[in-house]
Amino acid sequence: MTVSVLIVDDHSGFRRRARRLLEAEGYAVVGEAEDGAGGVAAARALSPDLVLLDLNLPDTDGFAVAEQLTAAPDAPAVVITSTRDAADVADRVRACGARGFVPKGELSGAALDAVLADR
Repeated sequence: MTVSVLIVDDHSGFRRRARRLLEAEGYAVVGEAEDGAGGVAAARALSPDLVLLDLNLPDTDGFAVAEQLTAAPDAPAVVITSTRDAADVADRVRACGARGFVPKGELSGAALDAVLADR
């Protein structure tokens, strides 16, 4: 089964790179959003299996968006991504309902698979 993904990140270059990488590794990228409000709206409209969510968004932080997304019925899996170190955000990642964290520099299908399989 192909996993559908919504990418939420304010940097268009990262969204393009993530899309190409994930599609090459068998994921189906169904949408993109550049801020938290757009990410929540897109998740509701598109019902992705997975939301790849940046921490630093122009209108809010990724933790707040993850809390909104994971509180919904039939919530998508949320994986937080950032240039920040995993140790700096580990407690907040767990508390916001996200499945896990993947550093932007380590993003791959295998990294997402590992996070999704961890529960």
